[in-house]
Amino acid sequence: MKGNQKVIEYLNFLLGGELAARDQYFIHSEMYAEWHYGKLYDRIHHEMDDETMHAQAIIRRILMLGGTPKMTVDEIHVGSSVPEMLQLDLDLEYAVQAHLKEGIAICEEVRDYVTRDMLVEQLKDTEEDHAHWLEQQLRLIDMVGLPNYLQSQIAEVSPDLV
Repeated sequence: MKGNQKVIEYLNFLLGGELAARDQYFIHSEMYAEWHYGKLYDRIHHEMDDETMHAQAIIRRILMLGGTPKMTVDEIHVGSSVPEMLQLDLDLEYAVQAHLKEGIAICEEVRDYVTRDMLVEQLKDTEEDHAHWLEQQLRLIDMVGLPNYLQSQIAEVSPDLV
């Protein structure tokens, strides 16, 4: 199927963001595992899997539209403390939200409603799951204090997962 070139180019732009999100979540989840924050590891590792699925969906759509996926990963930002890592991940999700909304508008402009619907689903996941959870964690740190928050995140990470 021959897709709109503007949509294909924007999907490649979005792909770079999804790959960066995946990689940022990957390094952060491994840092949490090293620090024995098993609950944070589990959640952020789950987010890494979600970002991988988002990237896969974009790759498949690019291919279906007759394009070539560009596997150029955007810059990632690795934190050095739990609050910084959570904030960097939240900043990333906010950027992804803005980019998805722009992609949705492009798809509507060229009447590619199938790609639009895919991006709407990714936006829903980004807003209702990823960003909301990160906002909750930062709010908890403010409410209960960092030491109490960190203590609540301690759990062993399954040896087969690390």
